[in-house]
Amino acid sequence: MAAGDVAGGKMVAGQRRAWLVFEDEADQTLRPPEARTWERRGHTPVVLVSGKGSGRVSIAGLTCYRPGQRSRLIYRTITHRGRKNERRSFSERDYIALLDAAHQQLDGPIVCVWTT
Repeated sequence: MAAGDVAGGKMVAGQRRAWLVFEDEADQTLRPPEARTWERRGHTPVVLVSGKGSGRVSIAGLTCYRPGQRSRLIYRTITHRGRKNERRSFSERDYIALLDAAHQQLDGPIVCVWTT
């Protein structure tokens, strides 16, 4: 993203008295971390870890700014358990619902700066 993109977004948001909203997404596996330990030389360390894990969690968040207002964080999560026909990430409909929720909660126009 170029610096000019954000500056342009700030100008549009200021002219419309709108919220400037930045979007980002991430995901994280729910598998347990690899266990490590130490033991005296000649003794094999044994470390137990729980199961195979339980899937992945994806999160999409919006940070919202407007002069004279406190900043806001609006987010949604999706957990993928590995079931048949289950989505692993956010769909277009999920993003539409997130932006609609932000519009409703902020009670005003929004200018979204989308990161890739």
